[in-house]
Amino acid sequence: MNLTNDELIEMLRRMLRIRRFDERASELQGKGMIPGAVHTSIGHEAAVVGACMAVRADDYMTGYHRSHGHPIGKGSDMASLMAELLGKATGCCRGKGGSMHLSNFSVGSLGESGIVAAGLPIAVGAALSATMRGTDQVCLCFFGDGAANAGPFHEALNLAAVWHVPAIFVCENNSYAATFSIREAMAVENVSDRAIAYAMPGVLVDGQDVLAVHAAVAEAVEHARATRGPSLVEAKTYRYREHAELGALGKKLAPYRTAEEIEEWRARDPIVLFRAQLIERGVLDDDAATHLEAAVAAEVAEAVRFAQESPFPDLEEAFEDVFAEPIAIRS
Repeated sequence: MNLTNDELIEMLRRMLRIRRFDERASELQGKGMIPGAVHTSIGHEAAVVGACMAVRADDYMTGYHRSHGHPIGKGSDMASLMAELLGKATGCCRGKGGSMHLSNFSVGSLGESGIVAAGLPIAVGAALSATMRGTDQVCLCFFGDGAANAGPFHEALNLAAVWHVPAIFVCENNSYAATFSIREAMAVENVSDRAIAYAMPGVLVDGQDVLAVHAAVAEAVEHARATRGPSLVEAKTYRYREHAELGALGKKLAPYRTAEEIEEWRARDPIVLFRAQLIERGVLDDDAATHLEAAVAAEVAEAVRFAQESPFPDLEEAFEDVFAEPIAIRS
Protein backbone atom coordinates (compact mmCIF):
# COMPACT_ATOMS: atom_id res chain seq x y z
CA MET A 1 0.00 0.00 0.00
CA ASN A 2 1.50 3.30 -1.10
CA LEU A 3 1.18 6.02 1.53
CA THR A 4 0.89 9.72 0.71
CA ASN A 5 3.14 12.29 2.35
CA ASP A 6 0.17 13.45 4.42
CA GLU A 7 -0.38 9.90 5.66
CA LEU A 8 3.30 9.52 6.53
CA ILE A 9 3.22 12.77 8.50
CA GLU A 10 0.05 11.61 10.25
CA MET A 11 1.87 8.43 11.26
CA LEU A 12 4.58 10.46 12.94
CA ARG A 13 2.00 12.73 14.55
CA ARG A 14 0.14 9.80 16.11
CA MET A 15 3.35 8.20 17.32
CA LEU A 16 4.32 11.47 18.97
CA ARG A 17 0.87 11.78 20.52
CA ILE A 18 1.18 8.35 22.12
CA ARG A 19 4.67 9.10 23.46
CA ARG A 20 3.79 12.52 24.93
CA PHE A 21 0.42 11.33 26.25
CA ASP A 22 1.98 8.42 28.11
CA GLU A 23 4.82 10.57 29.45
CA ARG A 24 2.28 12.95 30.97
CA ALA A 25 0.13 10.07 32.23
CA SER A 26 3.17 8.63 34.00
CA GLU A 27 3.92 12.02 35.52
CA LEU A 28 0.33 12.43 36.76
CA GLN A 29 0.28 8.93 38.21
CA GLY A 30 3.46 9.71 40.13
CA LYS A 31 1.70 12.75 41.62
CA GLY A 32 -1.23 10.63 42.76
CA MET A 33 -3.65 12.13 40.27
CA ILE A 34 -4.37 8.85 38.45
CA PRO A 35 -5.67 6.00 40.63
CA GLY A 36 -3.99 2.64 40.28
CA ALA A 37 -1.22 1.64 37.91
CA VAL A 38 -0.50 3.05 34.46
CA HIS A 39 0.96 0.86 31.70
CA THR A 40 2.63 2.96 29.02
CA SER A 41 3.24 2.24 25.33
CA ILE A 42 6.52 4.15 25.32
CA GLY A 43 8.66 2.21 22.84
CA HIS A 44 5.64 0.49 21.23
CA GLU A 45 4.49 3.43 19.12
CA ALA A 46 5.44 2.01 15.72
CA ALA A 47 3.69 -1.30 16.37
CA VAL A 48 0.51 0.50 17.42
CA VAL A 49 0.32 3.20 14.76
CA GLY A 50 1.50 1.00 11.91
CA ALA A 51 -1.33 -1.44 12.64
CA CYS A 52 -4.02 1.13 13.38
CA MET A 53 -3.40 3.09 10.19
CA ALA A 54 -3.78 -0.08 8.13
CA VAL A 55 -7.49 -0.35 8.97
CA ARG A 56 -10.51 1.87 8.32
CA ALA A 57 -12.29 4.15 10.76
CA ASP A 58 -15.30 1.79 10.88
CA ASP A 59 -13.21 -1.30 11.63
CA TYR A 60 -13.24 -2.69 15.16
CA MET A 61 -10.38 -2.92 17.62
CA THR A 62 -9.74 -4.55 20.99
CA GLY A 63 -6.84 -3.89 23.32
CA TYR A 64 -5.25 -5.01 26.55
CA HIS A 65 -3.87 -3.45 29.73
CA ARG A 66 -1.21 -1.42 27.81
CA SER A 67 -3.73 0.36 25.66
CA HIS A 68 -3.82 4.15 25.92
CA GLY A 69 -1.98 4.19 22.61
CA HIS A 70 -4.46 2.13 20.61
CA PRO A 71 -7.33 4.65 20.53
CA ILE A 72 -4.81 7.43 19.83
CA GLY A 73 -3.30 5.33 17.05
CA LYS A 74 -6.76 4.94 15.52
CA GLY A 75 -7.50 8.66 15.68
CA SER A 76 -9.18 9.27 19.04
CA ASP A 77 -9.02 12.69 20.67
CA MET A 78 -6.74 12.79 23.69
CA ALA A 79 -8.84 15.02 25.97
CA SER A 80 -11.50 12.39 26.70
CA LEU A 81 -8.81 9.73 27.12
CA MET A 82 -6.85 11.77 29.65
CA ALA A 83 -10.06 12.63 31.48
CA GLU A 84 -10.85 8.92 31.64
CA LEU A 85 -7.49 8.17 33.22
CA LEU A 86 -8.19 10.79 35.87
CA GLY A 87 -11.63 9.31 36.55
CA LYS A 88 -13.50 12.37 35.32
CA ALA A 89 -17.10 12.53 34.09
CA THR A 90 -15.92 13.87 30.71
CA GLY A 91 -13.87 10.73 30.07
CA CYS A 92 -14.71 8.44 27.18
CA CYS A 93 -16.24 5.99 29.70
CA ARG A 94 -17.51 8.71 32.03
CA GLY A 95 -14.57 8.10 34.34
CA LYS A 96 -15.52 4.50 35.11
CA GLY A 97 -13.06 2.59 32.94
CA GLY A 98 -9.80 4.23 33.88
CA SER A 99 -6.41 3.33 32.49
CA MET A 100 -6.91 -0.39 31.87
CA HIS A 101 -10.60 -0.66 30.98
CA LEU A 102 -11.39 2.22 28.67
CA SER A 103 -13.18 1.99 25.34
CA ASN A 104 -13.98 4.53 22.66
CA PHE A 105 -16.68 3.47 20.23
CA SER A 106 -16.13 6.60 18.12
CA VAL A 107 -12.97 4.99 16.71
CA GLY A 108 -14.16 1.38 16.91
CA SER A 109 -12.37 0.61 20.19
CA LEU A 110 -14.58 -2.00 21.84
CA GLY A 111 -12.63 -2.08 25.06
CA GLU A 112 -9.45 -2.99 26.86
CA SER A 113 -8.91 -5.21 29.86
CA GLY A 114 -6.49 -5.75 32.70
CA ILE A 115 -7.28 -9.48 32.44
CA VAL A 116 -4.55 -11.04 30.30
CA ALA A 117 -5.89 -12.34 26.94
CA ALA A 118 -9.45 -11.21 27.69
CA GLY A 119 -9.71 -9.18 24.49
CA LEU A 120 -9.01 -12.03 22.07
CA PRO A 121 -12.39 -13.82 22.30
CA ILE A 122 -14.15 -10.45 22.11
CA ALA A 123 -12.29 -9.70 18.88
CA VAL A 124 -13.48 -12.99 17.41
CA GLY A 125 -17.04 -12.08 18.33
CA ALA A 126 -16.75 -8.66 16.72
CA ALA A 127 -15.28 -10.16 13.57
CA LEU A 128 -18.05 -12.79 13.51
CA SER A 129 -20.64 -10.03 13.78
CA ALA A 130 -19.22 -8.39 10.65
CA THR A 131 -19.58 -11.70 8.80
CA MET A 132 -23.13 -12.22 10.02
CA ARG A 133 -24.14 -8.68 9.11
CA GLY A 134 -22.57 -8.97 5.68
CA THR A 135 -20.17 -6.04 6.02
CA ASP A 136 -16.50 -6.04 5.04
CA GLN A 137 -15.34 -4.76 8.42
CA VAL A 138 -12.42 -6.41 10.21
CA CYS A 139 -11.37 -6.49 13.85
CA LEU A 140 -7.85 -5.60 14.91
CA CYS A 141 -6.91 -7.41 18.13
CA PHE A 142 -3.89 -6.20 20.12
CA PHE A 143 -2.33 -8.31 22.86
CA GLY A 144 1.01 -8.78 24.59
CA ASP A 145 3.41 -11.72 24.53
CA GLY A 146 2.14 -12.95 27.88
CA ALA A 147 -1.34 -13.47 26.46
CA ALA A 148 0.07 -15.91 23.91
CA ASN A 149 0.54 -18.41 26.75
CA ALA A 150 -3.01 -18.03 28.08
CA GLY A 151 -5.92 -20.28 27.22
CA PRO A 152 -8.10 -17.61 25.55
CA PHE A 153 -5.35 -17.01 22.96
CA HIS A 154 -5.57 -20.58 21.70
CA GLU A 155 -9.36 -20.72 21.94
CA ALA A 156 -9.74 -17.44 20.07
CA LEU A 157 -7.36 -18.29 17.25
CA ASN A 158 -8.91 -21.72 16.86
CA LEU A 159 -12.47 -20.36 16.64
CA ALA A 160 -11.41 -17.54 14.32
CA ALA A 161 -9.95 -20.13 11.96
CA VAL A 162 -12.87 -22.56 12.26
CA TRP A 163 -15.45 -19.82 11.70
CA HIS A 164 -13.26 -18.09 9.11
CA VAL A 165 -13.76 -14.60 10.56
CA PRO A 166 -11.95 -11.37 9.56
CA ALA A 167 -9.75 -10.91 12.63
CA ILE A 168 -6.17 -9.67 12.64
CA PHE A 169 -4.35 -10.69 15.81
CA VAL A 170 -1.43 -8.34 16.52
CA CYS A 171 1.03 -9.39 19.22
CA GLU A 172 3.15 -6.56 20.64
CA ASN A 173 6.01 -8.74 21.82
CA ASN A 174 8.28 -6.68 24.05
CA SER A 175 9.98 -9.84 25.37
CA TYR A 176 9.14 -9.26 29.02
CA ALA A 177 6.42 -9.88 31.54
CA ALA A 178 6.51 -7.70 34.66
CA THR A 179 9.92 -8.95 35.79
CA PHE A 180 11.10 -11.85 33.62
CA SER A 181 11.81 -12.69 30.02
CA ILE A 182 9.27 -14.42 27.78
CA ARG A 183 12.10 -16.82 26.90
CA GLU A 184 11.59 -18.37 30.35
CA ALA A 185 7.90 -18.98 29.68
CA MET A 186 7.49 -19.90 26.00
CA ALA A 187 8.89 -22.96 24.24
CA VAL A 188 8.76 -21.59 20.68
CA GLU A 189 10.98 -18.71 19.62
CA ASN A 190 8.21 -16.56 18.10
CA VAL A 191 4.54 -16.13 18.88
CA SER A 192 3.86 -16.02 15.14
CA ASP A 193 5.21 -19.59 14.85
CA ARG A 194 1.96 -20.73 16.44
CA ALA A 195 -0.15 -19.52 13.50
CA ILE A 196 0.44 -22.75 11.58
CA ALA A 197 -1.40 -24.71 14.28
CA TYR A 198 -4.53 -22.74 13.42
CA ALA A 199 -4.17 -22.79 9.63
CA MET A 200 -3.72 -19.05 9.34
CA PRO A 201 -0.91 -16.82 8.02
CA GLY A 202 1.71 -15.92 10.61
CA VAL A 203 4.04 -12.97 10.08
CA LEU A 204 7.01 -11.74 12.12
CA VAL A 205 7.85 -8.06 11.72
CA ASP A 206 10.21 -5.45 13.20
CA GLY A 207 8.00 -3.60 15.66
CA GLN A 208 10.27 -0.54 15.69
CA ASP A 209 9.65 0.04 11.97
CA VAL A 210 6.23 1.64 11.52
CA LEU A 211 6.19 1.10 7.76
CA ALA A 212 7.06 -2.58 8.10
CA VAL A 213 4.26 -3.05 10.62
CA HIS A 214 1.84 -1.15 8.40
CA ALA A 215 2.71 -3.29 5.38
CA ALA A 216 2.29 -6.56 7.29
CA VAL A 217 -1.04 -5.57 8.84
CA ALA A 218 -2.33 -4.06 5.58
CA GLU A 219 -1.70 -7.40 3.87
CA ALA A 220 -3.53 -9.21 6.68
CA VAL A 221 -6.44 -6.76 6.39
CA GLU A 222 -6.63 -7.30 2.64
CA HIS A 223 -6.65 -11.06 3.24
CA ALA A 224 -9.42 -10.71 5.84
CA ARG A 225 -11.65 -8.56 3.65
CA ALA A 226 -11.22 -10.83 0.65
CA THR A 227 -11.52 -14.24 2.30
CA ARG A 228 -12.82 -13.55 5.83
CA GLY A 229 -9.80 -15.43 7.12
CA PRO A 230 -7.78 -14.43 10.21
CA SER A 231 -4.04 -13.72 10.45
CA LEU A 232 -1.46 -13.47 13.23
CA VAL A 233 1.09 -10.65 13.09
CA GLU A 234 3.88 -10.47 15.66
CA ALA A 235 5.68 -7.15 16.08
CA LYS A 236 8.95 -7.43 18.03
CA THR A 237 9.15 -4.26 20.09
CA TYR A 238 10.40 -3.05 23.48
CA ARG A 239 9.08 -1.07 26.42
CA TYR A 240 11.45 1.59 27.67
CA ARG A 241 9.81 2.00 31.06
CA GLU A 242 8.79 -0.55 33.68
CA HIS A 243 5.87 -2.91 33.17
CA ALA A 244 3.69 -0.43 35.04
CA GLU A 245 3.97 2.97 36.68
CA LEU A 246 3.36 2.27 40.35
CA GLY A 247 4.86 5.30 42.06
CA ALA A 248 7.48 4.44 44.67
CA LEU A 249 6.64 0.73 44.47
CA GLY A 250 7.63 0.58 40.81
CA LYS A 251 11.08 1.97 41.62
CA LYS A 252 11.82 -0.89 44.04
CA LEU A 253 11.62 -3.69 41.49
CA ALA A 254 14.66 -5.95 41.33
CA PRO A 255 16.67 -5.48 38.11
CA TYR A 256 15.75 -7.99 35.41
CA ARG A 257 17.11 -6.24 32.30
CA THR A 258 20.65 -5.09 31.65
CA ALA A 259 21.46 -1.45 31.03
CA GLU A 260 23.21 -2.51 27.82
CA GLU A 261 20.07 -4.16 26.46
CA ILE A 262 17.93 -1.12 27.23
CA GLU A 263 20.42 1.18 25.51
CA GLU A 264 20.53 -1.07 22.45
CA TRP A 265 16.79 -0.79 22.08
CA ARG A 266 16.79 2.95 22.82
CA ALA A 267 19.13 3.32 19.86
CA ARG A 268 16.22 1.96 17.82
CA ASP A 269 13.62 4.39 19.15
CA PRO A 270 10.78 4.10 16.61
CA ILE A 271 9.99 7.82 16.67
CA VAL A 272 13.61 8.91 16.20
CA LEU A 273 14.04 6.41 13.37
CA PHE A 274 10.87 7.42 11.53
CA ARG A 275 11.51 11.15 11.97
CA ALA A 276 14.94 10.71 10.39
CA GLN A 277 13.47 8.61 7.61
CA LEU A 278 10.89 11.25 6.70
CA ILE A 279 13.54 13.97 6.64
CA GLU A 280 15.82 11.82 4.48
CA ARG A 281 12.96 11.19 2.04
CA GLY A 282 12.12 14.90 1.86
CA VAL A 283 8.66 14.47 3.38
CA LEU A 284 9.64 16.83 6.21
CA ASP A 285 12.56 19.07 6.96
CA ASP A 286 13.99 19.53 10.44
CA ASP A 287 12.02 22.73 11.10
CA ALA A 288 8.74 21.13 10.06
CA ALA A 289 9.42 18.10 12.26
CA THR A 290 10.22 20.36 15.23
CA HIS A 291 7.02 22.32 14.62
CA LEU A 292 5.04 19.06 14.54
CA GLU A 293 6.55 17.98 17.85
CA ALA A 294 5.67 21.32 19.43
CA ALA A 295 2.10 21.12 18.13
CA VAL A 296 1.66 17.65 19.62
CA ALA A 297 3.08 18.79 22.97
CA ALA A 298 0.50 21.60 22.96
CA GLU A 299 -2.31 19.13 22.18
CA VAL A 300 -1.30 16.93 25.10
CA ALA A 301 -1.02 19.92 27.43
CA GLU A 302 -4.54 20.93 26.45
CA ALA A 303 -5.78 17.38 27.09
CA VAL A 304 -4.25 17.47 30.58
CA ARG A 305 -5.80 20.88 31.27
CA PHE A 306 -9.21 19.64 30.13
CA ALA A 307 -8.94 16.53 32.30
CA GLN A 308 -7.79 18.38 35.40
CA GLU A 309 -10.56 20.96 35.11
CA SER A 310 -13.30 18.42 34.43
CA PRO A 311 -15.63 17.33 37.26
CA PHE A 312 -15.73 13.91 38.85
CA PRO A 313 -18.90 11.85 38.26
CA ASP A 314 -21.77 12.48 40.65
CA LEU A 315 -22.49 9.90 43.35
CA GLU A 316 -25.86 9.23 41.74
CA GLU A 317 -24.05 7.85 38.67
CA ALA A 318 -22.34 5.05 40.59
CA PHE A 319 -24.70 2.30 39.40
CA GLU A 320 -25.32 3.65 35.92
CA ASP A 321 -23.72 1.63 33.08
CA VAL A 322 -23.38 -1.34 35.45
CA PHE A 323 -26.81 -2.94 35.67
CA ALA A 324 -29.68 -3.00 33.15
CA GLU A 325 -31.89 -1.54 35.87
CA PRO A 326 -29.93 0.91 38.04
CA ILE A 327 -30.12 0.37 41.78
CA ALA A 328 -31.54 3.31 43.68
CA ILE A 329 -29.03 4.88 46.07
CA ARG A 330 -30.37 5.19 49.60
CA SER A 331 -29.36 8.23 51.59
